[in-house]
Amino acid sequence: MILAVGTFVLGADGFVLPGLLADISRDLSVSVATAGQLTTVFAVSYAIGSPVIATLAGRADRRLVIGTGMAAFLVGMVLQAAGPTFSTVLAGRVIAALGAAAFQANAFAVAGVLAPPERRARAFAVIGAGSSLTAVLGVPLGLLIGQTWGWRGTLWTIAALAAVAAALAALFVPSMTLPATTMRDRLAVLVNPRILTLLAVSALILAPSFLLLAYASAVIGVSSPGNATAILLALLANGAGFFLGNRLVGRITDRFAPLRVIATGLGVAAAAAASLSIVERWFAPTLAVLFLLGILGSILFIPQQTRVYAAGGDAAAVALSLNGSMNYAGTAIGAGLGGLVLANAGASWLGPAAALLAVLVLAVTLATAPERQEPKLTGAAP
Repeated sequence: MILAVGTFVLGADGFVLPGLLADISRDLSVSVATAGQLTTVFAVSYAIGSPVIATLAGRADRRLVIGTGMAAFLVGMVLQAAGPTFSTVLAGRVIAALGAAAFQANAFAVAGVLAPPERRARAFAVIGAGSSLTAVLGVPLGLLIGQTWGWRGTLWTIAALAAVAAALAALFVPSMTLPATTMRDRLAVLVNPRILTLLAVSALILAPSFLLLAYASAVIGVSSPGNATAILLALLANGAGFFLGNRLVGRITDRFAPLRVIATGLGVAAAAAASLSIVERWFAPTLAVLFLLGILGSILFIPQQTRVYAAGGDAAAVALSLNGSMNYAGTAIGAGLGGLVLANAGASWLGPAAALLAVLVLAVTLATAPERQEPKLTGAAP
């Protein structure tokens, strides 16, 4: 639960920042599009830094790595909150992303080691509960603090929460090292066909949801054009669904094979997205679909992470860090495809496009699944 506090802080940063871009652009005299690159830089820095940090810190005490990661995230947030120029804030985003990479992958690795195989998915879900809670609280929290103290006040609040998380990690995270492996063994993860196949799926599995969610305002705009309250309710509904899914997915994944959970989740996601073409003219049914897609976001994320952990063996921390990078890549893929659909076909085609993508991802997942040749890869460590 202590580690979940850290993921709550990291999630708060991710969910709150998009709502602050207009204020940041005015204060730092840059365009909103340029301010938006703060999110891109964070994602790229995390994606590149995560596997590198996991490899270099392979023999280090996990408590030290986790605590240092949150401390680095804190430094990055202070730079952003106090930064007088856009370049300073941008540098703070890079430092914060590297700290987040060090914290998050190792938090999941520690949870995987401490939990017995039959309860591993539930342990991952507990760690992920922090992020899922910010999916519910992040939007209103950002709006409230931003309206009261400005965007810098919001970032100072996140920095204060990061200081608390760093202190808790230093005091309560158990001292441990992961199974000793050589640098060659850790780098071998990068060329392991089984792991690379699973990572390819990780880069795709969240893309259908983000194809829609990145443009939730356009989806809601079909039934409620220009209604800011409707957009806020849509984001809250999706976040509430994500939180609920997180509370359910651990037990579901521990009871059923992760591949079966993922296949079912993708099938339901395809049906839900396709239904938008029918219900998008009415606000309440559209809200219900976004709520369901939020549940499916958790249902898909945790089982896939469990598969990657099991395949990683002694180099599980490196495998999980790569998985985190692929998740960021997946959100970028989904958002990019959604932008193309929106620009060329309009908001009404976002649902069908997400449904088609979910079907394609399901086909790829089943066709490449190591479990179909190796039945033992279902969640227990190899």
